[in-house]
Amino acid sequence: MRKLASADTAADDLRSHVRFCAETGQIWLHENRMLLVHAEAQALLRKELIDSLGMDRARGLLTRMGYASGLRDAELARKQAQGVSDLEAFMTGPKLHTLEGIVRVTPIRLEVDRPRGRFYGEFLWENSWEGQWHRQYFGIHHEPVCWTQIGYASGYTSAFMGRRVLYQEVECVGVGNNNCRIIGKPVEEWENAEEHLRFYNPESIADQLIDLQTQVSHLRSSIGEKETLPQHMIGVSPGFRQAYGLLKQAADSQIPVLLLGETGVGKEVFARCLHEMGPRAGEAFVAVNCAAIPHDLVESELFGVEKGAYTGAQSSRPGRFERANGGTLFLDEVGDLPLSAQAKLLRVLQEHEIERLGDQKPRKVDVRVVAATNADLSRLVKEDKFRLDLYYRLNAYQVHIPPLRERNEDISPLSKAFLEKYAAIHGKKLRGFTDKAKRALLSYTWPGNIRELQNVIERSVIIAPHGSRVEANHLFLAERDSLPPELGLDADGTLHAQGWQPGEKLCESVLNGVFTLDEVESMLLEAAVAKAKGNLSSAARVLGVTRPQLAYRLKRIKAADKKEVDKAALPQKASKKPPLKAGV
Repeated sequence: MRKLASADTAADDLRSHVRFCAETGQIWLHENRMLLVHAEAQALLRKELIDSLGMDRARGLLTRMGYASGLRDAELARKQAQGVSDLEAFMTGPKLHTLEGIVRVTPIRLEVDRPRGRFYGEFLWENSWEGQWHRQYFGIHHEPVCWTQIGYASGYTSAFMGRRVLYQEVECVGVGNNNCRIIGKPVEEWENAEEHLRFYNPESIADQLIDLQTQVSHLRSSIGEKETLPQHMIGVSPGFRQAYGLLKQAADSQIPVLLLGETGVGKEVFARCLHEMGPRAGEAFVAVNCAAIPHDLVESELFGVEKGAYTGAQSSRPGRFERANGGTLFLDEVGDLPLSAQAKLLRVLQEHEIERLGDQKPRKVDVRVVAATNADLSRLVKEDKFRLDLYYRLNAYQVHIPPLRERNEDISPLSKAFLEKYAAIHGKKLRGFTDKAKRALLSYTWPGNIRELQNVIERSVIIAPHGSRVEANHLFLAERDSLPPELGLDADGTLHAQGWQPGEKLCESVLNGVFTLDEVESMLLEAAVAKAKGNLSSAARVLGVTRPQLAYRLKRIKAADKKEVDKAALPQKASKKPPLKAGV
């Protein structure tokens, strides 16, 4: 009875991870998106694969599909493994296989020793989806046919054990048995391992299909482009492509370019790309942030200074224009230049010569100027904060870089690139993002644009455990967009609304001292248990916690209440004692 209750509790815990999102039509198992599909439709697809590819190739493809699914479920098993034995943790996989409607799994013999790498598993499969449908379409087969399921078992166990474990089906409904039975053990313990391992290696036709799909994706994302993007330029969105197209057309000319866009959209990356695509690629690229230089030092920084030009000028030194001679000078936040520096900048653009501070000798410079700003220069002109003639000179060729919120298609490739970059920098091996993390990245508005995305990904790489995936709670987004309410799945299959909007009155009551936080928690827990009619598992699912967590919190509240009652009773007991006499 105790083992049965423990199994029921574990099943309840797994069901509590299933979520339905009514607004978006998405199903989640923990942080992995799932699909609820018709078994018959899946069976027809399976039949079409067999008819199209042949029995052997279809078997290999379906086995690899199951293997990939098993690897993903092993991640959830590792999360459930905290505080339980290896046997209990391993059984998460068979329970998930049952919960997902694939087959009912009953262990016959199970030996798990992860530290020593020892494993032996024998399981009974009842109501095998794959075996039953194969038999319906193709009749009795001469060998086992539960290919996806056997791939799942192999993938799950291999990931759980950290070594290659191979399963073989020794009984199958597809060959006429009443049920299916499988045996799994390390691959080197099988004499005929090679005969089965070949189905886990992609065949040429599968490789060709994948290559064709990849080529189509690249063609779709690069329509109108004759060459691939530079390595540091990442994007497939129409807005990005339009900006890059304008940049590319200006690369071979010497016309000044003005890059417009919000802070963090990557204006300097665009400027460097323009420099590298043009004939000056082998010369210097010098970047200067005009907003970061004090106004009284701007002219000396840009145009240079002669010794003794002002107090503190102990030696002559060239400015940024001279350092960039022959190459490109990038003036970021050009709208913050003081008017005196604007006049000299205009002369440089017109005459191609500069004068150092304290020097009257003009010096010829050959520099391409690329300016950038997030300010409205036309408005600054009207406010007499920016010279009109300089505005016309810089605005000769304008490129607008859209913010990241308008480049939703670029978030995923940018995130992947930043993940690879910072995983290498910090010496971590990460396996990408969970489905829920991807959803969080795509739903966020990114007010700080690409710079914020870059910082978020680097922080998540530092936080995420080695060998895992980046989860949603690793991202720490500054302001999350409101997500639609989720629905949970009860043990009986019914749906219930989940999510609680904090009321202003309750918040005010807590902040004003009417209730304490412990009292609010106590009321919420007791209300959930009462609504579930005493069923702790149902109450835990409503609250979004596990049954043991709920039981622990209720026990803690009862212990605190008892302590308060005992404390309140102490004065009453003391009052029954006779009063002390004077002088005693």
